[in-house]
Amino acid sequence: MDEKIEHGVLEDALKRCGSSWVAAQTHGLLTGRLAIGGVAAGPEWLLQVLQDTDENNAARGECQKLLDRLYQATYWQLSERRSEFELLLPGDSGDTWDRAAALAHWSEGFLHGLVSAKHGDALKERLASEPLSDIIKDVLQITRAGPDEESDAEENESAYVELVEYLRVAAQLSYEELADIRNARVSPDEQ
Repeated sequence: MDEKIEHGVLEDALKRCGSSWVAAQTHGLLTGRLAIGGVAAGPEWLLQVLQDTDENNAARGECQKLLDRLYQATYWQLSERRSEFELLLPGDSGDTWDRAAALAHWSEGFLHGLVSAKHGDALKERLASEPLSDIIKDVLQITRAGPDEESDAEENESAYVELVEYLRVAAQLSYEELADIRNARVSPDEQ
């Protein structure tokens, strides 16, 4: 499955259809929801991202197609466990401030996806224990990410790359750590 969605393309589509979500945040939300709910998380995520948009707007249909492709690609990347998972962020040639803001938005979406899902006691306990509790604390710090004005461009780029890699691995680890939660949400008839 090689359905790469470009950050800027989705960002523009979300704006045109009237969504209040931005591309990186949308992908973070999806990633968190997939970690908890698996394949079944898609419809709820889609409704949340497209909430308050006009169903008759042609731009909404285009946006929904892109979101469907993003959902399929992200689910495949996480479920195949081949370290191919990528965060949906602006390209490397983008402005440092814009890239840092997108990283913070991705982190916000991811946390929202993890903690806003319907919480049973098992999920609450899992999110409060290591390594997920540490991941949540770290990702919360990343929501405040921005370039260091006292550092040079190379140092900022290095820090950005490290944060992206951390989030990529944290998302995959979260997906793995929550497998039993996802499986418990599947009824015996669906297995």
